[in-house]
Amino acid sequence: MIKCHLARLMGERKLKIADVARETGLHRNTVTLLYDETAARVELETMDRLCNLFDCTVGELFERKS
Repeated sequence: MIKCHLARLMGERKLKIADVARETGLHRNTVTLLYDETAARVELETMDRLCNLFDCTVGELFERKS
């Protein structure tokens, strides 16, 4: 199972879903699915935009839980 740390990263910076969508150019629904950890798949471009916004690595954004 893959865990997405988007909600934590957003909380640390006090960002809302609309803020992340606006700053990354991602669709609000895409951000919501990742925030709620209900996304079935994630595009590489999406991961790149989120990593750029939060100045983090993919490993800091996503984690594999066994």
